[in-house]
Amino acid sequence: MDQQTLRRLIGEKAEEVNRLLAHALPEEKGENAEVLRAMSYSTEAGGKRLRPLILLHVGDLYGADRKLTEPFAVALELIHTYSLVHDDLPAMDNDDLRRGKPTTHKVFGEGMAVLAGDGLLNYAYETALEAFRHANDQEGTDRVVQALEVLMKNAGVHGMIGGQCADLMAEKEEPASPADTVLYIHEHKTAAMMESAFQIGAILGGASAEDTENLKQIATDVGVAFQIRDDILDIEGDSTLLGKPVGSDIEEGKLTFPAVSGMEKAKAEVERRTDHALSLLGTLSVQDAFLQALIVSLTGREY
Repeated sequence: MDQQTLRRLIGEKAEEVNRLLAHALPEEKGENAEVLRAMSYSTEAGGKRLRPLILLHVGDLYGADRKLTEPFAVALELIHTYSLVHDDLPAMDNDDLRRGKPTTHKVFGEGMAVLAGDGLLNYAYETALEAFRHANDQEGTDRVVQALEVLMKNAGVHGMIGGQCADLMAEKEEPASPADTVLYIHEHKTAAMMESAFQIGAILGGASAEDTENLKQIATDVGVAFQIRDDILDIEGDSTLLGKPVGSDIEEGKLTFPAVSGMEKAKAEVERRTDHALSLLGTLSVQDAFLQALIVSLTGREY
């Protein structure tokens, strides 16, 4: 698949996700209107919508009912957005810009940004639970339960939050094994949410256990490579394209793959994991040119 076709498909799929998000977000009225406005501002700030569009696409490949996958796609993006709102706070990464716009706490204040993140996380689970209404039999219900388990674990203390914890602790004191710690951070802070994207659609479509496990490993490889690439771009990237300042990781003393292993090894690890993900993709019972092109694009991105 050529890059022009890939960009067009990504754009179309992202717009579909945007429509789902616009429909799902609560109306901004009442005594809690300010937090609802902050939630909407954070969600509508833009972004590639990669995780939900992957979830929907994989679900389509395995014949999943859209009434099951769409609530999970929205929930996944809301969880991702909440994590960004909290990551940007002064107590965390202390960023003023996100996707070229002022971060949520710069617009609404720190307290309201905390509440917006909390609201997005909780509303994500409310949204995902809507899938139960459309599970037509016990098998469908069991699939929704399994998908919820993946979603919640990957977002929780054994997933993304665990990775964020390790990231914060690494700022306070140098870990005994920096290489192991940075890998743990990347696998949990970034790759865990990719696992939800790649696995949930397959689970809801009744994919085999083998395919589901291989999709998990593909997601781990893609997520880690994606994050290492992000670390590389923070050093070599264009702030105009990225929509945020470069060099923030160095200023904040962040533990990154290039900092631990050097730029050459970091780039080699991105290539190795990309190749491994593509080889596993070829073993799936469904084959798809879009996913193949997307993986190459994600791990070789410039912004």
